[in-house]
Parts: sequence; C-alpha cells; structure tokens
Amino acid sequence: MTEPSTPNGRSGIARAPAPARLARYPKAPRRSGAPRLVLASLAVLTWMACAVAASGGEPERAILAGGCFWCVEADFDTVDGVLDTESGYAFGSEPDRADSRVRVEAVSIAFDPDRITYRQVIDLLFRSVDPTDPGGQFCDRGEKYQTAIIAINDTQREAAIAAAEAAGKLLGVPIVTRILDLEEFRPAAAYHQNFYMRNEQIITRFGFLRKSEAYKRYRKACGRDERVREVWGANAAFAK
Repeated sequence: MTEPSTPNGRSGIARAPAPARLARYPKAPRRSGAPRLVLASLAVLTWMACAVAASGGEPERAILAGGCFWCVEADFDTVDGVLDTESGYAFGSEPDRADSRVRVEAVSIAFDPDRITYRQVIDLLFRSVDPTDPGGQFCDRGEKYQTAIIAINDTQREAAIAAAEAAGKLLGVPIVTRILDLEEFRPAAAYHQNFYMRNEQIITRFGFLRKSEAYKRYRKACGRDERVREVWGANAAFAK
C-alpha cells in the first residue's frame, strides 16, 4: 500500500487541523447569561451538524495499546481523520489460547473511515512503538504496557494480522504485538484524559509542574521517540 505522510514528513498520516476535537476536562467557568447560553447552545449544535456532515457517516473505533496511554493519545490526536481519543484499560483475550486474558493501558480511537482507514490507524501504531519488545514499552515494563491491537470484530482482527505481518517483513524481525479480541474497555479516570495538554499543577519527580510540561519531560526521559527512531528509521511515526 502507499505510505501516507506523517506530521514529521515521514510515512504515516498528516496532522489534523487544530483543534480537531473537544477537550473532555472542565474548563474555566464563564459568566452566566441567557443570551450567551442560547448562543453557546446554537454554536454547539452547529458544530455537531458540521462534524456529522463532514464525516459522511458514522465514525468507527479502534482500540490500541502502545505503552503509556498518555503518549498514544497525544500521538493520535494529531492524525487527520481521528475524531476523538480516550485513555483507558482494555481487557482482551486470544481465543486459541487458554488463560490468555490480558489487561493493558490502551486508547479508544474514534475515526472517520472516509478520511483514514482502520488499517492506516494500526499501521501508525506499529510505526510509533517498538513491536519487537515483549516486556513492555520503553521505560514502562510489565504486561500492562505491552503493545496490543484489541480487535472489535473479525474484520479488524484480519486487518491487524495483515498489518503485523507487513511490519515484520519491513523490520526483518518477529513482531510480538498481541492481537486480542475485545472483552471490555474501561475509561481511565479524568486525571489521565488529555494529560499531555492540561495545565493543572501537579507534584512529579521533576518537581511542581503543569501536566503538559510533566508529560514532555516524562516522554523524553522514557526514551520513547529515540527508541522508535532506532527501530523504524525513516518510517518512524510521531517521533520528535
């Protein structure tokens, strides 16, 4: 297939026009007033109508695990055709294996299939992680941080298998990313949603910082982008 272009000019999908989504966390309150409330309601209704018209149909959903869900959410929020992301915990299993139930940090991604396909979404996941690492991702270790594609139906499972085979051929090494059947997805607490763009002050190992700044420091210290570039080279997606 033809490789789409990424935010950094490499293979992947182009950045979405900003902002492409609504934040899910409370914003600063504004002064009340009936006229303003009416205008705001009309604006929301207009935005929703335009979004539906632009999408041309119902959005589809992909559930992907790529290590820390803050990072996966931050990456996919930049992709043209992605409508919304939500961090959470996915429970999935491999039907041909006993005791194969897995719980991983994952992101539920709503996307417009007229602008980006499911296969393109999961190709981007592979190119934004180290799919050869069975022990977790980057500095985050353990099953919770393993890479996985959690298929919602047989069509998604078949696409995931094909994408994994293609990634393995491109890298020339075995791919260990698990392909699971979805059992359940539980959204994470509000604290985690949109973590990378929020301005609340928190205590971190780096000191007292805004969440957005703490995220940047965590990502750099964890070595995510550096490792993705080592694995994928010019095909790396999102690596800064």
